[in-house]
Amino acid sequence: MNSVFINFIYLIASVLFILGIRGLTHPRTAVKGNLLGAGGMLLAVIATLLDQQIFGVGLNTYAVILGGLILGAAIGATLALKIEMTAMPEMVALLNSFGGAASALVAGAVLVSLTNLSTQTTVATAFSGLIGSVTFWGSLVAFAKLRGILLPDDPVVFTGQQLLNGALGLAAVALGAMVVTEPGTIGFYVGLVCLSSVLGVLLTIPIGGADMPVAIALLNSYSGLAAASTGFVLSNNVLIITGSLVGASGLILTLIMCKAMNRSLVNVLVGAIADTRGTKTDADAVYAGRVKSTSAEEVAMLFDGARRVVIVPGYGLAVSQAQHQVRDLAGLLETRGIEVEYAIHPVAGRMPGHMNVLLAEADVDYDKLKEMDVINSSFEQTDVSIVIGANDIVNPDARTNPSSPIAGMPILNVDQSRTVVIIKRSLSPGFAGIPNPLFAADNALMFFGDGKQAVLDLVAAIKETA
Repeated sequence: MNSVFINFIYLIASVLFILGIRGLTHPRTAVKGNLLGAGGMLLAVIATLLDQQIFGVGLNTYAVILGGLILGAAIGATLALKIEMTAMPEMVALLNSFGGAASALVAGAVLVSLTNLSTQTTVATAFSGLIGSVTFWGSLVAFAKLRGILLPDDPVVFTGQQLLNGALGLAAVALGAMVVTEPGTIGFYVGLVCLSSVLGVLLTIPIGGADMPVAIALLNSYSGLAAASTGFVLSNNVLIITGSLVGASGLILTLIMCKAMNRSLVNVLVGAIADTRGTKTDADAVYAGRVKSTSAEEVAMLFDGARRVVIVPGYGLAVSQAQHQVRDLAGLLETRGIEVEYAIHPVAGRMPGHMNVLLAEADVDYDKLKEMDVINSSFEQTDVSIVIGANDIVNPDARTNPSSPIAGMPILNVDQSRTVVIIKRSLSPGFAGIPNPLFAADNALMFFGDGKQAVLDLVAAIKETA
């Protein structure tokens, strides 16, 4: 097949990928963006089959390709239809692992099957093996932590962990250099993959649940870099472009997450994300005798004179699947002439954009979703803030207590509202493992219960008072 024609198809696919990413930046164009990205991938697959002269090679090859298509489509469709929104972070972590594994395996296959490899190819192969293996095992660890399988949600740390990581990293680089200089010795590549796999596990186990959004963004970047490296191995332009797009966007997102959580990118890169700074306050000292419980009927009366209400969604909203009920609550308040907006923290939930996705699923007007930097200045003019399942992202200790483990972390300033209603099952801490003084504040009321049921009760109480 003519290489010019193939590259032209790859160019069109790359443009579709870029347009798809652009479309995903806004809910109104997200569906179109997703379709554009899928169309680009279809073109890329067809072009690759043509480039490798797959068509016309025999029924056995067709059977293998068809089997792969059917199996992949079945897995993809099952995941798309069955995975709940609460499990989306685990889903993303798992997909990142697939990308890393594919990159490492494809690069290894090229190393085994071809001879007289160029320096570019061997260097790219080493990078694919290293980054792909780190991505695969690191993402599996993230998946296990998020899912609660085998590994605890809390950071796993031990003495000398960073020194061990450094030694393994240097050893992996040395083996990568041997792959470049001695590509015919497959053992070097196998050793590189094995060492990188161990490194991927060790870099990820110190990451706790509170820092998982950063980890997911970083692993997404790694999967893109691995794919780009594999593109150089295969001399495949569309893979290079696509991998670079994913790698760059993932790194940018990681930087945004680090800023939102007051984390150091260097610590994230070396797997030192677990933060033990500061001192943890005893919960009894914070809450004893100061927490005020409320009911749906009492909260309903707060809206009688309210003019502005802000809803703050957190991971508890995702767990209870209360997004549709929250939309109904907002609609009911708006019929009474109350202005309703949603305050979105960048790391609310367990992945970037988690709350945006949930609320979009409930057809909440995107213009009502306000980012932290936009809405923080307006909390002082807010009559009632309703916090649903959020904890650390509304903890005022981050702003007022320099000794707190989350000191310096940007938060939503809901404590500055006239009244704050916190819907939560209990006073249990968030991912940071520390009590929240907001729960005991003079202007705060605790509405204990499941997020969905609490909102339903609140809607019923408001209707009764109408």
